[in-house]
Amino acid sequence: MLGPTLQTERLLLRPPCEADYAPFAEMMGDAELTRFIGGVKPPALAWRGLATMVGCWAMRGYGMFALIEKETGAWVGQLGPWKPAEWPGNEIGWTLARRGIGKGYAVEGATAAMDWAFDHLGWTEVIHCIDPNNEPSIRVAERLGSRRLGPIQCPPPYDQVESIAWGQSAEDWRARRRA
Repeated sequence: MLGPTLQTERLLLRPPCEADYAPFAEMMGDAELTRFIGGVKPPALAWRGLATMVGCWAMRGYGMFALIEKETGAWVGQLGPWKPAEWPGNEIGWTLARRGIGKGYAVEGATAAMDWAFDHLGWTEVIHCIDPNNEPSIRVAERLGSRRLGPIQCPPPYDQVESIAWGQSAEDWRARRRA
């Protein structure tokens, strides 16, 4: 493994691996699930996307975690720290597979990922780049305590996609977690 495994009440967050390819490709082939993250990717591009996530861990020591349901062992999505070259900030992002939607997994997993990013990566702030029409992700950001920061410009190939930054500082996050 290229990084830690984090645990929440219902989830394991671990670095992605080749065994995640089939459920990842299924998620990336779903038009509804991918409409706000660049659209459907055929299996060959899904494989490259997964390899990018693995490569991020190798290059930077962090990246998106595979989200695993403890009870079943099922892969239910990906989430975590993300900052590719030229990205507008330190992001905690999320994408859930159909079997992970509506269970609170995005908030539960992102909470663990934000704790880890602030405590172990030393990040002082995080953003979430969200399409203004993506109401479910906006609700997740709000439940995390993030606030709308305003329009943000992402690098190609996402430069033609409207994105709004949501985010917060480590200080605000920690104060909210203590409250």
